[in-house]
Amino acid sequence: MIQKKGDTVIIKGSKFMYVWMFLATVGFLLACIFLIIHGLKFNSKYSFLYLGGGIVLTPFYLHLTIWSLPGLIPGKVLFKIISREKGTVISKKGTVLISDIRNINLVRNPLNLINDIVIETFHDKKIKIRTYNLLGDLDYEMIVDQYIYPYMTENAKKVWDRKVDLEHLRKEARYERKEPKID
Repeated sequence: MIQKKGDTVIIKGSKFMYVWMFLATVGFLLACIFLIIHGLKFNSKYSFLYLGGGIVLTPFYLHLTIWSLPGLIPGKVLFKIISREKGTVISKKGTVLISDIRNINLVRNPLNLINDIVIETFHDKKIKIRTYNLLGDLDYEMIVDQYIYPYMTENAKKVWDRKVDLEHLRKEARYERKEPKID
């Protein structure tokens, strides 16, 4: 999930999340098709329920599957962080200096139910990094806290400290915040 090459940290989805997303999208889509096929056989008193459920849920899961397909590419790099004093966050949508970050959030898009990392800068610029739900909430918080937080401005650090629950991270993920050596 996290690869380090010098100062560069490459963030990819975990294998567990790849399997989870595949099952949640393609698996449920196949289940809907299965319901429609068995509903059309009319060999059960529940055939109309199978048919109705399959027909109602198929467009929803087809929509989710189509939105999630780009994330199911094995080894997909979600974003890169160059973690140092004048570091950057690099994604396909753009590059942001860590010192320019005013706010960073993990936001669920209501249209496609995919989490996006939304970075707001002091220059009123917004960068959305699509995670395809391959990055869990705890992983996101640990990555930001470990690689981005130390190089943020003091105001941005205060905003992040209000959002992150370090006690929860310590209990759930055994994560402790370490102050880095700043060159």
